[in-house]
Amino acid sequence: MRIAIASGKGGTGKTTVAVNLASLMSETNSGLYYVDCDVEEPNGHLFLNPEVTAKRPLFLPKPSINEELCDGCGECKVICQYNALALIGEKVLVFPELCHSCGGCTLACTRDAITEVPHEIGSIFEGKAGELMYAGGELKIGIPSAVPLIKEVKSMVPNMDDAILDAPAGTSCPVIETVRGADYVLLVTEPTPFGLNDLKIAVETVRLLGLPFGVVINRAGMRDEKTNGYCEEEGIKILSEIPNDRKAAEVYSRGQMLYTGIPGFRKYFKELFLKLTAEIESLTEKSTVI
Repeated sequence: MRIAIASGKGGTGKTTVAVNLASLMSETNSGLYYVDCDVEEPNGHLFLNPEVTAKRPLFLPKPSINEELCDGCGECKVICQYNALALIGEKVLVFPELCHSCGGCTLACTRDAITEVPHEIGSIFEGKAGELMYAGGELKIGIPSAVPLIKEVKSMVPNMDDAILDAPAGTSCPVIETVRGADYVLLVTEPTPFGLNDLKIAVETVRLLGLPFGVVINRAGMRDEKTNGYCEEEGIKILSEIPNDRKAAEVYSRGQMLYTGIPGFRKYFKELFLKLTAEIESLTEKSTVI
C-alpha cells in the first residue's frame, strides 16, 4: 500500500506523523519505504538518521541554440507554452528556469539548431534506517519546479513494496505529484482557525483527485474543536487525535520519535496504523466487488 501524508498548512506535524508511523510500521514490515517528497525542505532524515548508501544527481535536458545554424524563424518560440524561449531580432534567447524539458522546441526546429544539454536540478538519496528503507531528494536552490525530482524519488520504490510518502505542505503541484497514485491520503491538521481553513482546501483537492482520505488531528485539545465538527459534517473519518503535550515538543526538538520517547504515545500511532490498514482493506474489498 502507498500512504501519502499531506497537509494544507505547514507546521501541523505532518512529518512528525509520517516518520513515527513509518518507523513503527517498519518493526513488522521489513520492505517498507519512507519517501521524503518534500524535496525543497527535506527533514525526515533528522528524525530517522538513515545511513545513506547512494547519492546521485538528477539532470533534465534543456535547449541550447547553435547560432550558426539558427535562422531566427521563431518556430521554437511559438511552440513553447512556458515562454522559455524569446526571439530578439533574429536571435533566440533561452531561459532555462522556465523550461519544462518537453523537447518541443527541438522537434520544431527544421534546421537542427537546437540540441538538448543536461541541466542538474537536484540530488537523489537512498539508504536505510534500521529496517526502514529511505528515499529522498534535495532540490537545488533556484530551480523553480520540484515535480520532476519528486517523480524520480517516487520511482525509487519498487512496485511491490509498501511506502509512506511524506508530501510537502500546501496543495500545489508538488503535493499533487506526491499523492498521485496513492492508495490513501492522510491529512494532518491542527485545531486552529488557520489549520481548519487549510484543511478545507486540502480536502477539496483530494476529493477532486478522487482519492480516499482521512484526518489526523495533531495537538488535539489545543483550541476550540471546530475541526471535529467540520469533519463530522463532511463525513470525514478522524483516524487519530494526538494530544497537545509539552513533552511532545521537547522530544521533537531533540529529533526523537514520539512513540518511543513518550510513554503512552505508542498507542496513538499503533491505533492509527490499524485504522489505516482497515480503511485500505475495506477499499480493496469494495473495488473487488465492483
